[in-house]
Amino acid sequence: MMKVIVADDEAKVCQLICSLVDWASLDMEVAGVAHNGIEALELVETLRPDLIITDIRMPGYDGLELISRAKAAKPDLDFIVVSGYRHFEYAQSAIKYGVSDYLLKPIKKADLIETLLRTREKYLRRTEQLTSAEQLKMTLQSDIDKLRAGLFANLLLQGGAVSPDADIARINADYHFHFAPGCFQMFVAKLDCPADALCQDGMKLLTERLEKALRDALQERCADLEICTQGCRAYGILNFPEEERKTVRKQLKNALDELLLQQALFGGARLTIGLGAPAAEIGGIGESLASAQRAAAQRLVEGTGKLIEGGAQEAETLDRDALLAEFSKNFEAALEVLDADGAAAAIAALRTRAFGAPGASGQELFRLAADACSVYLMLLRNHRLTEGDTQAFYERFTGEADLCPDAGALFDTLSRMVGESLEAVVRDRRQADRRPIRAAKQYIQQNYRSPLSLEEVSGVVGFSAAYFSSLFKKESGQNFLEYLSEVRMNKAKELLKETSLSVAAVCEQVGYNDLKHFTQSFKKFTGLKPNEFRKLYS
Repeated sequence: MMKVIVADDEAKVCQLICSLVDWASLDMEVAGVAHNGIEALELVETLRPDLIITDIRMPGYDGLELISRAKAAKPDLDFIVVSGYRHFEYAQSAIKYGVSDYLLKPIKKADLIETLLRTREKYLRRTEQLTSAEQLKMTLQSDIDKLRAGLFANLLLQGGAVSPDADIARINADYHFHFAPGCFQMFVAKLDCPADALCQDGMKLLTERLEKALRDALQERCADLEICTQGCRAYGILNFPEEERKTVRKQLKNALDELLLQQALFGGARLTIGLGAPAAEIGGIGESLASAQRAAAQRLVEGTGKLIEGGAQEAETLDRDALLAEFSKNFEAALEVLDADGAAAAIAALRTRAFGAPGASGQELFRLAADACSVYLMLLRNHRLTEGDTQAFYERFTGEADLCPDAGALFDTLSRMVGESLEAVVRDRRQADRRPIRAAKQYIQQNYRSPLSLEEVSGVVGFSAAYFSSLFKKESGQNFLEYLSEVRMNKAKELLKETSLSVAAVCEQVGYNDLKHFTQSFKKFTGLKPNEFRKLYS
């Protein structure tokens, strides 16, 4: 039997949790109740419970500190966090410590029992206390779940298609469904949020809640349904009698509205449901999914928090080839001179033209942004400017872009990520440019006695004389001859101060073969003739 501790600073909440559940029927017992974190931790150390149901904010130790300290004392301890504090960052912090779930007050009996059952199953698996019958049942259910998910993985999500004349009986047998003649309809529920707003486990919690709400709303109206979550999406297939079509749509909308009421728990994530066109036969679910995906993408134009219905594929309104050709031309001009402002202007111009096109769909705008990212990476390669693993950058961009709630955020993400990348490219290029300049300066300092020329030094570092001259001026703030003269004059000053060499000998030592020219150059550099300098400083 699992030992449970209930911890909340409100005595009534503790009483409610204890009375909501028939603990014995779940093979559990409430072994202790605590009203602050310190008491709860003491109970962990003395009673060695298997599960704590705790408020996230309590005196003594708050829920997060209690979880951390209790885990240190008993690493296999499970937690269910209950709170009225509607900020998802607290839930995320709790998730990182491995809590089983996060429930909001007022606590619903059904939600609590369902969470307790999941926790019990996890506990029995961990402690290997499942009976043979339970093990067999769980294995069979796992196998069934994998088969049903296979319909999405094999036929839909990986680009396959269901044959137009597909046989329901065959699909039912192969994937363990219970489809019946009637209506078939796909939907895509899409979560959007900043890429750094949710940890992976946080997104998992949200999609699990999303899936549960949709199942609860739809299962009574459907002959069969399945929902498969992948990243920030939940894909669903619905099979129902034609006469239930309006009711199913209404239930889907009600589920969305209910989820939107819990927006605070979603920590800033926004939800949209794209509903595919209904199909009269199972063979039409491929096109239904495609229209659901188009509808979900349309949130970029129409906004989030809606049920958007998809229809037939329409002709594209954006002339992507022309837009990308102009973007490529503008961006390349900026890239050639490493002009970050010009690059940003090229993206801004692309955005303005795309937004100005009447009727552009969300799917078109997403593809345009993704293609613009590809153009940027292609131009980097063409100009031999590296940005690390370009495929990884593209995947990182499309991943973040996929979490954008609207077209403005999409192009903001493109501008930000390309800008940051280009900044790194410019920095690397400047560092690369500085290396040959440093080598050239070192060569000059070692060979200033020789009659050095621009051509000789540029050849040493592997550049043309013209490019080297421009780069030297840019990096040093003075041209080649000015720097060479400065090195020679500094050496001449040193010799005049520290040796008794004649001015003519100093002239020769620092690379001059014309004493008059040396004297004029020295006076221009120091304001004094060589002999005057020696008298003053020697």
